[in-house]
Amino acid sequence: MSRDIAQANNSPLISELFQASVYKPTQGRIVRQATALAIWVIVGLGAWQLNSTMKSMMTAGSYWPTVVPGVVLVAGLWFGFRLVNWPRFADFLIAVEAEMNKVSWPSKDELIRASIVVIFTIFFLATTLFLFDVLWQWFFNVLGVTS
Repeated sequence: MSRDIAQANNSPLISELFQASVYKPTQGRIVRQATALAIWVIVGLGAWQLNSTMKSMMTAGSYWPTVVPGVVLVAGLWFGFRLVNWPRFADFLIAVEAEMNKVSWPSKDELIRASIVVIFTIFFLATTLFLFDVLWQWFFNVLGVTS
């Protein structure tokens, strides 16, 4: 039994592209959906940019600026769907969601307080570095090292 699971987890992505099954459909749904959505947005923006580029390069009335990006879009959408259902990657995403569920997230008040501390620390360090820079510039100007 464990040999079958190990063999399923080591299946190459190429063979997975030609299947339509969903691997462990009830596990890691949120992370897998977010990952698929991110891939689809990237593919969609790429197809849109390809369409714009091809329209500027082709003559008016040509159908290629629509067909080629459409094929790229459909292939990319299918690839994104299959990638999040590839057993190796899906198990990783399932593990990510399981770990994210273990995190103790801060309350809104804690988040606001921590953000204020970080912002003030950044401003303090920026001001300190600026003053050191001004001091060293003045010092080197007095010595005549810089003009």
